[in-house]
Amino acid sequence: MSTSPTTPTTLYSRTDAALGTFTVRPLDPKADAELLHGWVTHPKAAFWMMQDATPAEVEREYTKITEAEHHDAFIGLHEGRPAFLMERYDPSRIELAGLYDARYGDVGMHFLVAPSDRPLHGFTLAVITTVMGAVFADPAATRVVVEPDIRNTAVHALNAAVGFVPEGPLTKPEKEALLSFCTRAQFEAATGAAGTTGITGGAI
Repeated sequence: MSTSPTTPTTLYSRTDAALGTFTVRPLDPKADAELLHGWVTHPKAAFWMMQDATPAEVEREYTKITEAEHHDAFIGLHEGRPAFLMERYDPSRIELAGLYDARYGDVGMHFLVAPSDRPLHGFTLAVITTVMGAVFADPAATRVVVEPDIRNTAVHALNAAVGFVPEGPLTKPEKEALLSFCTRAQFEAATGAAGTTGITGGAI
């Protein structure tokens, strides 16, 4: 007897007033490798630092992430279609271990919007709002920590729009970063009128 494919679990859902429904599901390194390869090697993803990765290398990298104790990854969907990549990690143990004054409840995050030939106005802001909402769906998360490349001015502007406050430059082995923080209260204050209704789901 044949069985139908398993539907990926929706971990978080948010309805944007202008752009519709955004959801987050677990990343499957094997099933999603081809999709991810197209995203992370696209010219617009230069700051992701995987421009020359092969599909097999992408699969191996995200297998490591999904199996790690302090790092995980998710696929974000817009109206049911894959649209962005989200990573969540413990910055006191990886990425920023020993490089900043960590606090209990800190969560690190990365996000990458899929390339599109028909960009929607406000889409990237809706994505980062969804990512932040998903992180803060966990009651234990009290502050989000990010360390984007200091040259990535577009992401700095997006971060500011959802409540991040820069701490200052930070030298990492692979880049010069702009260490920034956003508390739950700062996120809620910055996005309170941004159409973030219809939030469902628990901690991812």
